[in-house]
Amino acid sequence: MTESVPMLPLLVLLMGLAITIAIFAKALLGKIGIPALVAYLTVGFLLKLADTHWHLLSQEGEEIFEFLAEIGIISLLFRVGLESDLLELLSQLPKACSIFIGNVVFSGALGFITSYFLLHIPLTPSLFVAIALTATSVGVAVGVWNEENTVQSQNGKILLDVAELDDISSVVLMALLFAAASSIHNGHQISLIKLIAQTSGIFFVKAILFAAFCLFFSRYLEKKLTRLFNQIEKPPDPMLEIVGVSFIIAAIAELLGFSVAIGAFFAGLLFSRDAEAVKIDASFGALYELFTPFFFIGIGLKVDPSAFNTSLRLGCILLIAAILGKLIGAGIPAFFTTGFTGAVLIGTSMIPRAEICMIVMQRGLQLGDWAVPPNIFSAMVFVCAATSIITPVSLHFLFKRLPPVKEGSISYE
Repeated sequence: MTESVPMLPLLVLLMGLAITIAIFAKALLGKIGIPALVAYLTVGFLLKLADTHWHLLSQEGEEIFEFLAEIGIISLLFRVGLESDLLELLSQLPKACSIFIGNVVFSGALGFITSYFLLHIPLTPSLFVAIALTATSVGVAVGVWNEENTVQSQNGKILLDVAELDDISSVVLMALLFAAASSIHNGHQISLIKLIAQTSGIFFVKAILFAAFCLFFSRYLEKKLTRLFNQIEKPPDPMLEIVGVSFIIAAIAELLGFSVAIGAFFAGLLFSRDAEAVKIDASFGALYELFTPFFFIGIGLKVDPSAFNTSLRLGCILLIAAILGKLIGAGIPAFFTTGFTGAVLIGTSMIPRAEICMIVMQRGLQLGDWAVPPNIFSAMVFVCAATSIITPVSLHFLFKRLPPVKEGSISYE
């Protein structure tokens, strides 16, 4: 075994320490009113610091933690979808669409203006930054709403709709940018209308296929599968079978160009008809508590300590744009549809950037320095980490000052 690959016992030890410390920190910080998400993010960052000094993780080790982070976001969004009412979500869609449009347009425009005109970043990297800043990490905010038992409130349903629309639009915009990036960089004349038509057409074909699959599964397979699982196995195995199917659906969504977060959320919705039988099963609660922290630990692991020195100025300025883009872009439209409380909570909840934002920047980095230079990438990692820490702390404070109506979220504590 080469020195670059960690020994299996060391990797297992690090995973065990991460789980143990994260759960202990959650309990400790909870007593002083600090959310568990902050504990998980801190554990991830401390692990990154240790790896920087002692090289504890190889590339394979980092990939394992990244895989566990993907399992974490699937678990989190599957639970949210499972506890959601599809008809209620659809009823909130008109309000969500008005918030979504203002949110995406303003946050993207402010990100581009800040990058291109204020920081004098070249055109192509500025476009990558702008599109990355339109995204929202629904998992960070929803984790807090779940802890506060408010995800099934009216404001919580609107937030879910807006956040899912946000993720979908970010995927579409990323596809458009990738199709045009090389031509924009080289100054070639391109037909934007033709480009948008081609790229959007491919995306919507995939969206229709995924929607058709979900509809077929919900109408013809879900009920039969649930009945079959309950007939052939005793609890908790039926729950584990359902979780396995949700992983398959999340993978299909990823293969079609969406994200596992979107796929997991829709998987939960597909099984939400029998949610009462599923939610009370302790086996899923244990899986949720085991894997969800790795999503936030994974964010902490992405923070490069050297970025604090080389990209801190860029990161701080982009962080301000990231916060204002969502607070204003989502908050003002929300004010006219949900009132002051809803506007503050929804606007704040849209601030965190994580998985979709990092996907946009990572793929841009892979194209070369002309698309995303390393210092811009590090600055955006700082933005993702900072917004993922600021948001849960702010939301817990706001929920104490502006408590919404609490409706039916399930706790596994």
